Amino acid sequence: MSTETNVESGYKGASFAFDSYAYVRRLRDAGMDEQQAAIQAETFMAMAEDRLATKHDIALLQRDIAAIDAKVEATKASLQKEIETAKASLQKEIETAKASLQKEIETAKASLQKEIETTKAELKRDLAAIDARIEATKADTIKWTAGMFAAQTALILGALFAVMRMNQPPPVVYQPPAQEMRIPAPVPVVPPAR
Repeated sequence: MSTETNVESGYKGASFAFDSYAYVRRLRDAGMDEQQAAIQAETFMAMAEDRLATKHDIALLQRDIAAIDAKVEATKASLQKEIETAKASLQKEIETAKASLQKEIETAKASLQKEIETTKAELKRDLAAIDARIEATKADTIKWTAGMFAAQTALILGALFAVMRMNQPPPVVYQPPAQEMRIPAPVPVVPPAR
């Protein structure tokens, strides 16, 4: 293992331990050209150093994750505190609005109750006036009906009497014997004495 500086994080970490000579020898023994085996070993070494993590890299990553977790927890606590503050503020505003609306409702209710009572009294007065007019109209109707009844009765009785007279013989009227009418004799006029 060799030590080198990691460009991204700025710390020194252990590099990947790899025996390139043994790797080249194994490839050559398997029938590969030595130059090709060396190129493949260098490529594998470069790829391994750039892409594989060491225990030290993992420890640093865990330290960074723990720092991020701490920041997240601090942010979470701060946000929770802000949420609680906002919640208390909103609850206070809701209670204030609720009290204000309750007061408005009570005022409107009292106003409506007063209007209802006024309307009720007016309707009772109107109904009493209508009842009085109905009673007056009833009395007038009864008087008119009684008058009409009396007039019709008189007409019927008059017609009955007329019919009854028509069916009777004319009454005998006594006429005294006619008297002679004499004119008295003129009284002589005496000349006045001279």
